[in-house]
Amino acid sequence: MENYDSSSASGIAAFFAMITAMIIPIIIVSVIVIIGKWKIYEKAGKPGWAAIIPIYNWIVLLEIVGKPIWWIFLFLIPCVNIVFMVWTINLLSKSFGQSEGFTVGLILLGVVFYPILGFGNYQYLGPAAAEAGGVKPFDPSQGYQDPNPPQV
Repeated sequence: MENYDSSSASGIAAFFAMITAMIIPIIIVSVIVIIGKWKIYEKAGKPGWAAIIPIYNWIVLLEIVGKPIWWIFLFLIPCVNIVFMVWTINLLSKSFGQSEGFTVGLILLGVVFYPILGFGNYQYLGPAAAEAGGVKPFDPSQGYQDPNPPQV
């Protein structure tokens, strides 16, 4: 008969319980970010399902922000990828008329800011909003239409 140590079995059970306790919140956060990105892609006129396909989601994001597809290779180079991913996320916020502060939010608190961008009243203004020129101020003499008219 085998000598069975119950303390090792309880240690293994405790280990799996801790792993499960960590995985469930990670899955919840991931689903929230994916849903937010899905809505962002749809607002930009791209298929929402592209947000869940690895590598392809970055290709579609590069199309949204108006950068060439070959940038995907820059995302694969260590250290260089950090710079270009931050740059791309900044261009994403500019494409929706937001500032660098929103970019910081997307990077540090993506679980909050991606759904805000996806479900909020933000409109897609074009690739990087005409190279970060943003929304022009309302000028009735130029015949310009305000993209965000006041709500009545």
